[in-house]
Amino acid sequence: MIEGIFVEGLIYGIMVLGVFISFRILDFPDLTVDGSFPLGAALMVQCLLLGMNGWLALLVAFAGGVLAGVVTALIHNHLRVPNLLAGILTMTMLYSINIRILGNRANVPILDQTTLLKQVTEKFTGIIPDEYILLVFFLIVALVVKVLLDLFFRTDLGMTMGAMGNNEQMVISQGVNPKTLKTIGVGLSNGLVAISGAFAAQYLGFADVGLGQGIIVSGLASVMIGEFLVLKSNRIGVLTLCALAGSVCFYAVMYVGRFYGYVIHMTPSDLNLIKGVLIIALLIATQAKKLKVPFKVAK
Repeated sequence: MIEGIFVEGLIYGIMVLGVFISFRILDFPDLTVDGSFPLGAALMVQCLLLGMNGWLALLVAFAGGVLAGVVTALIHNHLRVPNLLAGILTMTMLYSINIRILGNRANVPILDQTTLLKQVTEKFTGIIPDEYILLVFFLIVALVVKVLLDLFFRTDLGMTMGAMGNNEQMVISQGVNPKTLKTIGVGLSNGLVAISGAFAAQYLGFADVGLGQGIIVSGLASVMIGEFLVLKSNRIGVLTLCALAGSVCFYAVMYVGRFYGYVIHMTPSDLNLIKGVLIIALLIATQAKKLKVPFKVAK
């Protein structure tokens, strides 16, 4: 059970890192996530069915997610559509695109296909206990993604992108086009979300057009949990670690709810209600935490 919680939390943790980029760094509420997550799953499954190498299929999924994010950014930047509406438009179009990718089917299983996870499991069987193989693999993958993001946001481009989220006018005054930064940032965000969807499809054994339903809520909840549990910091390394930790905590709550909710007569259809209540509770706790900060008089 514990291994399953961590594996699920780390898989979706990559998605949470993408949500963290758009919501916290860019200050760009992006609902494309609900479409780019199943897009990554659909591309991965279809590539595997065509006999493509698993790592190459993962790259295709990432590219598909980046393209989806770029479309949202272009709609927002050049048509002057509010970011929320731009994300909804792309998400709506992706529903039909995902069905097309899956061959006009809503659900495609890959239980008989050789996936990356099966290859990893076969390679390390006997070296690492079977129940820990996927845990170690996804821990390495999540940490690699986190380190690469940390390095990116220490570059001039990454720091400028972070500054734009706080003060867009300052970035404009420095001669940088904020539209370009938004396009890069939202594209990168959805690329990570698509990678998460690709891994989720392999872990679950199928791709489904409904995989992304409400995934943005899960991502936001995970980001907020991470920020609430860990000490406040402006260091990017700490912030990305908080996002991963929040994902594990959030999916631990969901895991417990799914398996022990029957005690309070809870059904799977109640999980979305729990997600919403959890976010509201986090908002209340965050506000209460701010009120407890002592006021210091300057000497």
